[in-house]
Amino acid sequence: MRTMRHLPQTLRRSGQGALAGLLTLVFLTPFYVMLRNALMDSQSLTAPRWTWWPSTMHWENFTSLFSDPTLHMGQALANSLLIAAITAPASTLLASAAGFALARIPVPGRGIMLTLVVATLMIPGSVTFVPTFVVVGSLGGVNTLWGIIAPGLFNPFAVLLFRNFYLQFPREIEEAGRLDGLGWLGLYRRIALPSSSAMLASLGALAFIDSWNSFLWPLVIGQDPSAWTAQIALSTFLTSQTINLPGLFAGAVVTITPLVVMFLVAQRHIVEGIATSGLKG
Repeated sequence: MRTMRHLPQTLRRSGQGALAGLLTLVFLTPFYVMLRNALMDSQSLTAPRWTWWPSTMHWENFTSLFSDPTLHMGQALANSLLIAAITAPASTLLASAAGFALARIPVPGRGIMLTLVVATLMIPGSVTFVPTFVVVGSLGGVNTLWGIIAPGLFNPFAVLLFRNFYLQFPREIEEAGRLDGLGWLGLYRRIALPSSSAMLASLGALAFIDSWNSFLWPLVIGQDPSAWTAQIALSTFLTSQTINLPGLFAGAVVTITPLVVMFLVAQRHIVEGIATSGLKG
């Protein structure tokens, strides 16, 4: 009887394991196809017959990425890494400070500021694209890395997440800090900021991914090859005259690797940060 009683639970666990394995297979399939295509030549890649793995692996598809003087892949990867490494922590810290101010500091007009932050989420990016370009261009930001970085430093969605988080911050801890002589800046720097480490890690990782994948704004601002990002360098494989599919897939493998590493490292923090942000389904 005990065996019969535990049978449904065993079947449920087996079903959950099978479902997890199936979802893992579905998730990994695009990466397999990408790596397979990156190791093939153009003739084999466009052949009508499907092959699971190339008979001859063309590793030169990867080496040619960095040996081609017209591609600037090494410089583009360095630019993307620098832009993402600056944008992610800077935008996250700014959002954290703004969220703390909106949640805790009782200043006149706080409700109006919150309304303006929410309103920015309702404005399509295409509406502000041209005015932003005019402002950045008039300041000399064309073909510069700071011109790519500056517009991405304000993240209204992250501000709202931090505000929801700090609204749940215990008043007792804040009052204890007051007794120790801390002002608003001290409360934020010494108490509130360390307590939001999960939020900082999760939103910082998401900001890094978003900055790394950005295409349209870096394309418009970074017109010179010295200011290209990895995504712009990838787009050069597809032109109106030629299509280099093996090189495109090889470049995709190279450029997606930092994002995969970032996700594997920060996946626990991403889930924990969203769970503690105050958003509820």
